Amino acid sequence: MPKQTKVLILGSGAAGLTAAIYAARANLAPLVIEGLQSGGQLTITTDVENYPGFPDGILGPDLMTRMHKQAERFGTEFIYDNAEYVDLTQRPFVVKTSEQEVRAQTLIIATGASAKLLGLESESKLMGHGVSACATCDGFFFRDKEVFVVGGGDTAIEEAMFLTRFATKVTLVHRRETFRASAIMVDRMRRNEKIHYLLNCTVEDIGDVAAGEVTWIRVKNIKTGEVSQHAADGVFIAIGHQPSTDLFKDKLELNESGYIVTNYEGSVLTKIKGVFASGDCIDHTYRQAVTAAGSGCRAALEAQWLLETEENELEESAHQPQKEEMDTSAEAAKEKQDGKSAKAQQPEPVGKSQGCC
Repeated sequence: MPKQTKVLILGSGAAGLTAAIYAARANLAPLVIEGLQSGGQLTITTDVENYPGFPDGILGPDLMTRMHKQAERFGTEFIYDNAEYVDLTQRPFVVKTSEQEVRAQTLIIATGASAKLLGLESESKLMGHGVSACATCDGFFFRDKEVFVVGGGDTAIEEAMFLTRFATKVTLVHRRETFRASAIMVDRMRRNEKIHYLLNCTVEDIGDVAAGEVTWIRVKNIKTGEVSQHAADGVFIAIGHQPSTDLFKDKLELNESGYIVTNYEGSVLTKIKGVFASGDCIDHTYRQAVTAAGSGCRAALEAQWLLETEENELEESAHQPQKEEMDTSAEAAKEKQDGKSAKAQQPEPVGKSQGCC
């Protein structure tokens, strides 16, 4: 038999778990399908020092474990599986995992996004140990260090500019001669003396995996074929993000980059009543744990308010026939009383017995 729930949440990152906490505290008994990467992107992050409430910082996996326990404490149920199919054409919505079917009155999508990576084995092994996909998150740890940024768009240049606040030298590695970024961003970057360039180059490898930290980067010039190795303290991958929204193609409106489109900027409402989206699957600008948590909160509150409104309307509808019946009875009684009053006011007919003789 399909599993029934009032609130179904897809994803277990900062947005999904925050939504679960709020929905559970509203006694909605939410159900979370965790996905293949339980805990989201923060599980591959080391120190998190910009999440409120942790003055000494906290490890990314530890933060997600705490959120998970908090959601469980208030009654959230978890399914350790991945959603493979959704039907949003009618309510209750249908979501199928590899093992079961779930039907939900409301759906909160918090499937997140992932940074596009180079695909190197060393890159994945050193992720969180000198390799990063978020300068805003990790730039502080590279004070007085030499770092490399891979990419050539606005994101890469923004990352490089931000890193100059901390690093002594930032080298941008780009596979083309020219940048895809906007002209104004390129002008700003070229005026920054801390930024250097390796153009027409691709990254061949990152080391040192054996040491468990970044100590060098190897690049290849695609025009000359020359391979060179450079000392490095950190490597930031800035070639874009990919929202995890393939499940919703042709089911929800997505923009050209694959992010779910909401009713307006900052909204969690989609065009389908009862379907809400939160976190990095709608956010291509900030992509921070705290902003994801905030949108997860909004989605849970919107789901709560919708369910409460519908329950109130249903309750009023259930009482409506009884009220109409009472009104009908009252009208009938009034008509009867009016009839009696009218009869009482009519003059008595003159009979023979009332004659004067």
